[in-house]
Amino acid sequence: MTTTAVDEARKRLGRIGATLMTPLAPADEWRAAAARVEKAGYGSIWVNEAVGGREVFTQLGVMLAATDRIVLGSGIANLWARHPAAMQGAASVLADAYPGRLALGIGVSMGAIVEQSGQEWTSPLAKMRGYLDAMDAAVEAAPAPSVPFPRLIAALGPKMQAVARDRADGAIPALLPAEHTRRVRETLGPDKLLISLQTVVPEADPAKARAIARQAPGLLMPGSPYARMLREMGYGDADLADGGSDEVIDLCFNWGDDAAIARRLQGHLDAGADHVVASVFAPDLPSTADRLERLAPSLL
Repeated sequence: MTTTAVDEARKRLGRIGATLMTPLAPADEWRAAAARVEKAGYGSIWVNEAVGGREVFTQLGVMLAATDRIVLGSGIANLWARHPAAMQGAASVLADAYPGRLALGIGVSMGAIVEQSGQEWTSPLAKMRGYLDAMDAAVEAAPAPSVPFPRLIAALGPKMQAVARDRADGAIPALLPAEHTRRVRETLGPDKLLISLQTVVPEADPAKARAIARQAPGLLMPGSPYARMLREMGYGDADLADGGSDEVIDLCFNWGDDAAIARRLQGHLDAGADHVVASVFAPDLPSTADRLERLAPSLL
């Protein structure tokens, strides 16, 4: 039987991964943080990008070279940042160089970010479908990795989830509660990969934890897809105002002591996620690695 990208990813990822998504930092700090996260026992490290600045494939290459076994993923590679043939080629080169250690998450980003880059925002669904068509057309011109890498779509709403089911190896939603994870699994079915990116606030005091969570940009940005998805789940303007009501914050941000955070992340696994990625609030890479190391005994 031919091993698929989903089979390989499920075998290698384990239960819990981590993000390293801080602003610009020297390459040595990225190497050191990645090595510490790997040594702590996490199954994956994920990095993001906008358009310009920290380019995701270069960043992944730096950390792949600094580690031995851990899976590196784009969470997400912004499709507005490069031609689809370049996306296919970059992922294929890294997957060829580091067999079984790359996961490609692709997303359409947000209108405000795209327009800041000087491009015109268009229908996310049409953009994604056309982009995937062009990536598929570029496969023959790219290296053929010995181990297939999974292609995942940042899919929040049901229509983009259907694209992830029909055109990719799975989905990589972020920020939303375990009920959303359950809905995504229902749409994807059992044979697709579901990676859930979850924000972690290691603070047991409710007022302090909620204040920290309300600083996150996800629900505050104009046209936020996370806010739109919460509205589709039944939450109104009052629930989403000023960074979110206590109920919304408690649903979307995994705060508490280490044991409470572990229970919350387990809830996403119970809801159907194959792998949950912990994204901690921290001001810099060394502090991020510190917090991930502290959480590891409870999470892994």
